[in-house]
Amino acid sequence: MEAIVITKSGGPEVLQLQEYPTPQISADQVLIEVKAAGINRLDVFQREGNYPPPPGAPADILGVEVAGIIVECGPDVSGFKVGDPVCALLEGGGYAEFVSVLEGQCLPVPDGLSFAEAASLPETVCTVWSNIFQRGKLQPGETLLIHGGNSGIGITGIQIAHALGSKVVVTAGSEEKGRICLDLGADLFINYKTQDFEKELQDEGPDVILDMIGGDYLAKNISILKPEGRLVHINAVDGSKTNLDITKVMQKRLTITGSTLRSREYEFKRQLTRQVQDHVWPLIASKKFRPVIFKTFPFSQASEAHRLLEGGTHTGKIILVR
Repeated sequence: MEAIVITKSGGPEVLQLQEYPTPQISADQVLIEVKAAGINRLDVFQREGNYPPPPGAPADILGVEVAGIIVECGPDVSGFKVGDPVCALLEGGGYAEFVSVLEGQCLPVPDGLSFAEAASLPETVCTVWSNIFQRGKLQPGETLLIHGGNSGIGITGIQIAHALGSKVVVTAGSEEKGRICLDLGADLFINYKTQDFEKELQDEGPDVILDMIGGDYLAKNISILKPEGRLVHINAVDGSKTNLDITKVMQKRLTITGSTLRSREYEFKRQLTRQVQDHVWPLIASKKFRPVIFKTFPFSQASEAHRLLEGGTHTGKIILVR
C-alpha cells in the first residue's frame, strides 16, 4: 500500500509518500480502505519526535482518526461487515491506504456526511465527550469555558455543549475566529490577544473549563471558576509545570483533572465510542452539530497540510483525502 511515512524527526518536509506493507488484521479487527484522515496537533508532536506512539502503534505513520470502507473483517467481528462505511479512532497509522483497527473503535459514518467530514469526528468528539461530559460533568444550564475555541476540539465542544443546553464561552486569537465561534453556538468570545479572560469572567465565572494551554492559565482558571467548579486539562502547550494555590482549590471545592486518550485501554475506547454514538450521532442527524472542515489536501500533500496546521490561521479541521 501507499503511506505517508515519517522519514526522520523534523519539520513537515520529513513526511514522504512511500510504499509500505499492508497491515494484517487479528480476529477482532477490521481492515479499512482509508478515504480520509484527520490531522491533529498530536501528529505534529510525534513528527517532531516529541510524542512517542503507544505500544503497538506504528512509529512512522501518523493519523489517529480516519473514515473509509471496511474491506476485510476478522472472524470474531460481529458489529460490522465488508462494505460498511465507517470512521474510526486509532492509535496511529491513519495516513495510509489501509489501516487495521479493533471493531469497538469504529463508528458508522453518519448519514449525509462525506468521508472527509466523518474523518474529522473520532478523535475530537471522543476527546470532548470524555473530558467535558465524563470528567468535567457539564450539566445543562451550566457555563463552559473552552480555551482555543477555534480548534478542532473547540468547535466540537461549542456545538455539543450548546446543543445539550449549556452556555459556552471561548477564548480565541482574533475577532474573525471569535465570530465563527459565535456562529457555531458560543454565547461569548474573549480575544486573548487584546483582553484578559480572568478580568472579563471574574464576576460570572464558568462551572467547567477545558484547557489545552497550561502554564500561567492555571492560576487564572482557578481564580474564575465557580465553587464546585471543574478544570479539565487535555494539553499544556505553554508548559506543564506551574504554581498551584491549593488554598483556593480547597475554599472553592474545585476539581482539577485531565486525561489523554491515545494511550487508554481498548475497553475504555470501546465504551467511549458507544457513548458517542448514543449521544452525539443523534445531534448530527438533527443538524444540531456539524463537522467544520477548513481545508482538505490530497494525501501526497501531507507536508503542506501540516504547515497550515502549524500556522494557526485556520478554524476547523484539516483533512487528508484520497
